[in-house]
Amino acid sequence: MIVEDEQQGKQRAEYGKQVLKELSKRLIAEFGKGFSVDNLQNMRQFFLTYSIYETTSRKFTLSWSHYLKLMRIENPDERRFYEIECAANNWSLKELQRQFDAALYERLALSRDKDGIKQLAQQGQIVEKPTDILKDPYILEFLNLPEKHQYSESDLETAIIDKLEHFLLELGKGFTCVARQFRMTIDEKHYKADLVFFNRLLHCFVVIDLKLGELTHQDLGQMQMYVNYHDRVVKLPDENKTIGIVLCKDKSDVLVEITLPQNNDQIFASRYQTILPDKQTFINLLNETEA
Repeated sequence: MIVEDEQQGKQRAEYGKQVLKELSKRLIAEFGKGFSVDNLQNMRQFFLTYSIYETTSRKFTLSWSHYLKLMRIENPDERRFYEIECAANNWSLKELQRQFDAALYERLALSRDKDGIKQLAQQGQIVEKPTDILKDPYILEFLNLPEKHQYSESDLETAIIDKLEHFLLELGKGFTCVARQFRMTIDEKHYKADLVFFNRLLHCFVVIDLKLGELTHQDLGQMQMYVNYHDRVVKLPDENKTIGIVLCKDKSDVLVEITLPQNNDQIFASRYQTILPDKQTFINLLNETEA
C-alpha cells in the first residue's frame, strides 16, 4: 500500500516524508501504536527489498530485528548469504552483526571462483571439502589481544581456550574441540600440537598450530608431521584424512606454494588478526578478482 497506492510505485517518494507522516497519523488513530514514521519506512523498505513475488513463495524465519539489519546490506548476494547463515546457524542479532563486521562473506568469497561465489548467495556456506572451511584471515578480535603487542603463543592459545565458543564460531560449521597441547610420541621423543578439533561435516581431525610471527617452511614441515601422525596413529579407518592449518601473523603465498606438494589438500596456512578488519579492503579485493 505505502509503495503502490500512496507513492504510485515510486521507490523514492518525491514529496519526502509527508505522505508517511499523514499515513502514520491515520494508522495510529485507527490501530494504535506501532505505526510511527520510522516503522512505516522500515515496512516500506522491507517491501522493496523482499518484493511481493518473493514473499508469496518463501518463509521468513528470522526476527524483525534481523531483517532490519539485513535490509541495510546493499549487495543482494551478500544479504542473501547472511540470511541463509542466520537461519541455518541460529545466529543472534549480535552474532550477525559480528560476522558482517568481520567480513565473513568477503573472506569466504575470496577463496572461491565465480560459481562458488554464486553458491554462497544461493545456498550459504556448504562444507564438502577441506578448502570449504578455510578463511584467510581468521578474525580473532574477541580475544581482546592488542594487534601490536608482545604476547606469547601460550597467551594466544590460552585466550582461544578461554573464548572457545567464539573461536568455534569463527572456525565455522561442524567443529568440536578434541584437545589442547595434544601429545605425540615419536621414537621416544614428545611433540605437542597446539589445538586439535574434529569436523563432523568433513569427518576428519583438524590440527591447528599457532605462530606469532611470519610463517616459515619449518612450520609447514612440522604441521606435515602432525598430520601424518594423526592419519597413521589416531584416526579411525572410516575417518577422512586429517587437515592441518598453521595460523600465523603473516605468510608468503609463494613460500607456501613451493613448500607444499602441488596436489596438496591437507596442509594449509592462514593469517590471523586480533582486530576487526577494514571491510572495504575485502570488498575491493573481491571486486578485483571478479573483474
